[in-house]
Amino acid sequence: MTVSTSIILQSQEKSFSEWKNATWQDYIAFRNNPHTEILRLFYYQNKLLVEMGTEGINHATICDLFTLVFGFWFSQNPGQIFSSLGGCLLEKPPKQAAAPDLVLYLGGDFPRWKPGERRYINLNQWRVPNLVGEIADTTLATDLDEKKHLYAELGIPEYWVIDVRGQWVFAFQLQENGVYQECEQSLTLAGLPIDLLNQTLSRLNEEANGSAAIWFAQQIANLKAE
Repeated sequence: MTVSTSIILQSQEKSFSEWKNATWQDYIAFRNNPHTEILRLFYYQNKLLVEMGTEGINHATICDLFTLVFGFWFSQNPGQIFSSLGGCLLEKPPKQAAAPDLVLYLGGDFPRWKPGERRYINLNQWRVPNLVGEIADTTLATDLDEKKHLYAELGIPEYWVIDVRGQWVFAFQLQENGVYQECEQSLTLAGLPIDLLNQTLSRLNEEANGSAAIWFAQQIANLKAE
């Protein structure tokens, strides 16, 4: 039995932590239903995962921190074009869909919306992002399992999972065999040690995310000066 829209609408107070058997048509029904706009949808191997789109304090704090991290990093790399589209729905009809917390494109050929088009990224029309990431507050297990396989199958070169409770970044790079391997330096933010992201996260114990981001900016300035 596939999941129905009515089940989701009756459970608005919590996310679905399990993947449900579903067809692509079921997914499209959720995506097009105006009452499910706050939901984050994932579709992979004929299963649907539904997460609430509203954010808790920890999730929002870290999500915005990493948006600042991107901005500060590229401010030290003038001339490099980047586009941050976090939370935007990615679709590869009729098999895969995902709404990563972080979506980063390098270069000028990033997705642009045109009047009359749907407001999501059709990966049959646009290339995949260079990097996607998930802020894992209550979703760490699936972020490191099903979603990891989903993004690998889409061919996304780099995937980050930010463990909110453990204050740790799991960073993966896609190998030639189509499997992610954990890495110590970023591919997309070339030369960035992943441990510097971990240190930045740990500062949230005592500081606001803006202060942590400024500290990160100071550290990468030192890296450039060395």
